[in-house]
Amino acid sequence: MRAGVIASSLLALMLLPNGAAHAGPALLFESSSGKVLYAEDVDNLWHPASLTKIMTAYITFEAIREGKLKLDDKIVNSEVAAKEPPSKIGLPVGAEISVELALKALIVKSANDVAVMLAEAIGGNVDGFVERMNATARRLGMTRTTFVNPNGLPADAQVTTARDLAKLARAVVRDFPQYSELWSMPDFHMGKRRLASHNSLLRSFEGADGLKTGFICDSGFNVVASATRDGTRLMAVVLGEPSSGERTVRAASLLEHGFQHYGWKTFFNATSLDDLPLDKDAKSVVSIRDSVVSWGCGNGSKATAASKARRLKARAARTKLRRKSGAATQSAKKTNAPAEATTKSGATKEASTLSAEKPSATKKAN
Repeated sequence: MRAGVIASSLLALMLLPNGAAHAGPALLFESSSGKVLYAEDVDNLWHPASLTKIMTAYITFEAIREGKLKLDDKIVNSEVAAKEPPSKIGLPVGAEISVELALKALIVKSANDVAVMLAEAIGGNVDGFVERMNATARRLGMTRTTFVNPNGLPADAQVTTARDLAKLARAVVRDFPQYSELWSMPDFHMGKRRLASHNSLLRSFEGADGLKTGFICDSGFNVVASATRDGTRLMAVVLGEPSSGERTVRAASLLEHGFQHYGWKTFFNATSLDDLPLDKDAKSVVSIRDSVVSWGCGNGSKATAASKARRLKARAARTKLRRKSGAATQSAKKTNAPAEATTKSGATKEASTLSAEKPSATKKAN
């Protein structure tokens, strides 16, 4: 058995005691090298939801680099953009904002109307922009991804994988490091309005510096999360969590474990995103609407009851993660040896709604 497989198996055992499985794909990797530290169902098809906006931002950055746009250029809110459902900034038709402000609204607020505004400004219309999205995906090696809109709102044909999203996340921070601040902003101001990010890791996890969350009922709660400590940047892709809190805790657990065990994992493991074998048993896209904790997804009282149970466990999960993270940091300082991190099963079983993200409609993507 290859050393990389051994390391991967050991990590899987630590993160998945008793063989417990999780519904959604997950991937942990080192940003600069693409070295894979943990992989679970990374080639299963999944709806990206607002993780789509990472590609929209990437193409906007390209347009700026090509001289087709400038940060202080104005883009117009069209009738098409104005009709997009929340999350949105809700400008009147004909109103203008700068490209710089549009990027903040796209990334931090996850504004669906702004995604269309940028698409129309760059591609002439949404269809033209989507063609460029798919061409860019192929160029970046995203072999199982198809885009049909620039914001991630529900569409049966809009699919991706954890591996493909990892490739996109690596590309956007590698090719456009000058925009790194946008991914790490916990909030920004538009006039007198303060608009906050749905990525609660930016406010609670040491070293967190991006990137993007996403949610629609069929996909559940997704995130591509990034954090940097001591010059090492790790990224986690988490798809299909039933609540925003479980999304946060699962991503935090993966990242924390990666930092605490980074040395021996990278020593034994040479597998990267590009040479990780394709999963021959990868599944087609599925909907997890029935397990999502949201009235907007049609769960009614079931969602309410589940929310109560999750809220009661949330405090324990938060405290456990923070205490263990703190203890690991102190232990490492005293012994100069890696400490144990929160396990994945502990994270997923004791999570709750830790962020302010509260989807209220079936079509809402954020």
